[in-house]
Amino acid sequence: MHVLLIEDDQSTAEFIRSELEKANFDCTHCGDGDSGYSAAMEGDFDLWVIDRMLPGRGGLDLLQELRRCGKDTPALVLSALGDVDERVRGLQVGADDYLVKPFSIDELLARLEVLMRRRSAPADTPTKLQVQDLHMDLLQQQVTRQGQVIPLQPREFRLLEYLMRHAGQVVTRTMLLEQVWGYNFDPQTNVIDVHISRLRQKIDREFDEALLQTVRGAGYRLGPEGR
Repeated sequence: MHVLLIEDDQSTAEFIRSELEKANFDCTHCGDGDSGYSAAMEGDFDLWVIDRMLPGRGGLDLLQELRRCGKDTPALVLSALGDVDERVRGLQVGADDYLVKPFSIDELLARLEVLMRRRSAPADTPTKLQVQDLHMDLLQQQVTRQGQVIPLQPREFRLLEYLMRHAGQVVTRTMLLEQVWGYNFDPQTNVIDVHISRLRQKIDREFDEALLQTVRGAGYRLGPEGR
């Protein structure tokens, strides 16, 4: 996947580019809004990562112009401005996601992966999942149960998404390692157990019915059939 990174802070740009390349992304970097706009117009990119405060064209102006020109490449905006009004404005001008600085590189990578899944998914792929009273909105990146918002870390969100897509089925450790963590081997750690425990606390602890079940000797199952 080829990412266009438009970021004027050189140290931040070098760090992001290095981490993207470690995650097997190709990365092209532009250090100002004007060169970034030209690159986005002329190049073939799978994702744009755009800093909001740029010399030349500002990040939101740049993005708005690109959308007016018919460019639909998924875009994630980076910004130190994190209040609700600023985030809403970023989404209104055409951002697909908005990440506030400082941020975890793991969260950035997870959000980019979500954007890529949306882009590559067939048109009929559902963007809302439901298991009983547990709801997931993939576009809003939000999980609720009985109307109560459940905050999740990016990895927890991906784990729950996988479980919800396979609701009622036994999901093995190997399946989770491959599909959620991207491992093709078992690192012999308790990372899955830790994340399952945290997820169970968040989606089940305050509710009468437990949805996330451990199937002894097999794996995990989400849904009422796991009783």
